[in-house]
This record gives sequence, structure tokens and C-alpha cells, in this order.
Amino acid sequence: MNLNQVTLPTTTALFDGTVGFYRVMGFTLIVHSPPRYARFECPDGNATFSLHAVEESGGRCSEPGSGVLVYFECDDLDARVARLAAAGIAFDQPATDQRWLWREARLTDPSGNRLCLFHAGENRRHPPWRVASPAN
Repeated sequence: MNLNQVTLPTTTALFDGTVGFYRVMGFTLIVHSPPRYARFECPDGNATFSLHAVEESGGRCSEPGSGVLVYFECDDLDARVARLAAAGIAFDQPATDQRWLWREARLTDPSGNRLCLFHAGENRRHPPWRVASPAN
């Protein structure tokens, strides 16, 4: 089993701005059905993600504190954050070393979805505290 697709909520009012945000972020738009649906390919690997319009409630569709946070790994995290900031993307947290051995930068898309750009290398799947596999 492999995670391939994540769908993020948007609203019809925020759809165009949110699509533009992800294009500036460097994702490739592969399906565009405004104002309800868009799908993107990640610049690296085979994963895709999409935007789907939901019923509007209060202007944003992802409530702060919802617990949903989408992670995109970047080998060139610091350079990418600098490029995106120069292109006008605002970050909630600059690239920062974390105690769990990842370097993370956090931001929010125009629809209120929380994102984390990070670099973890081997520590993503094999941290020093990884649980040992059960003996078969």
C-alpha cells in the first residue's frame, strides 16, 4: 500500500487564488475544472494532490486547530523557502531545526490548509527511535 493522493478543501470563492498559490509553489496543474476541482503533480516522485470545493462556512474551509497538516519533503528546503518568500509566499514559521531531527517551514494556503515543507532525509522513515520490526 502507498499513499498517493490527498484532497484539500477550498471554496468556490477561494478556488482560483488557491490554484495560483500551488502553481507558484512549483506544483504541476494536471486537471483543472474550475471552480470545483483541480489536481496537481508533485515536482518529485509520483504523488498527486487535489483541491475540491466544499460548502463555504465563514470564508475559510479548514478551521485552525483541525489537526490536518500536509507535509511536502524538499531536499533543497532552505533554497526553496527563500525562492517562495521572494515570490510573495508568506511563511508562518521559517525553516527551523526540530528536536525530531527534521527541518521544517510552515505556511498556510489561501483556503486555510496548513502545510509543512520539510527535509528529514533518512530520519523520515528511520529515526534513531524507530520501533523494531516484529519477528516473523
